Amino acid sequence: MKMKTFCIALLLAIPGAAAAQTTEDILAKVYAARGGLDKIRAIQSERVTGRISFGEDAEGPFVVELKRPLKMHMELTVQDKTMVRVFDGKSHGWANNPFADKNDPEAMNEGELQNISEESDFDGPLVDYKSKGNEIELVAKDREKDKVDDKDVWRLKLTTKGGEVRYYLFDAETFQLLKWEGKRKFNGQEFPVESYFHDYRDVDGIKFAFEIDSGTSSSDIKQKITIDKIELNPALEESRFAQPPPPAPPPAPAAPASASQPDPR
Repeated sequence: MKMKTFCIALLLAIPGAAAAQTTEDILAKVYAARGGLDKIRAIQSERVTGRISFGEDAEGPFVVELKRPLKMHMELTVQDKTMVRVFDGKSHGWANNPFADKNDPEAMNEGELQNISEESDFDGPLVDYKSKGNEIELVAKDREKDKVDDKDVWRLKLTTKGGEVRYYLFDAETFQLLKWEGKRKFNGQEFPVESYFHDYRDVDGIKFAFEIDSGTSSSDIKQKITIDKIELNPALEESRFAQPPPPAPPPAPAAPASASQPDPR
């Protein structure tokens, strides 16, 4: 056997001796695992329905509608209160917060607009990341740290155009997203957040996680999302992404029945 052939055969026989993976190698496999870039880019609209829970006493249904480019309409109802968030895909967004006694939708501030514009990108920040001003690098695997549910993972570090750093951990075998690490702002302060993705299902040839758990750690899950249905390319009216009207007032209480009614004649 020639020396070159022998060396190649030896390398293939040694676990972990495969050729080094690059960031673009991992991304290509991630895209393929989801269904491929062509199918991802072919989606023009989405409707996601399910339930969200913030604890035993705070859960309810939600619906999110998305449409290119970057349009979003979200409603969630918890404890008989409905929150609405809308983005027109350009420069205007509106939201109410009935949990803070703000029932009428108000114009979003700059920070809120930045957040919702990212949320409404249903391709995600990894697809076409360069044109979005993001940077991605492959972080060296650490066998002690980079495991999720005892599965080996590839860790990608994403730095957004605005300088925020997030990490995406992908299953080393299936290349499905298992975990997201980042920070969220609340009342002017930043808190670490971890999200875990489970129950992947095929929807028209594209894989989606139907269960997402989020918290400050794997043992401190504060939010659970359970998806019931994902519709791809539903017909969505443009009015869904305009300023929402004020909520309808609650119905007036019925007048008590009188023992004797006056004769209308």
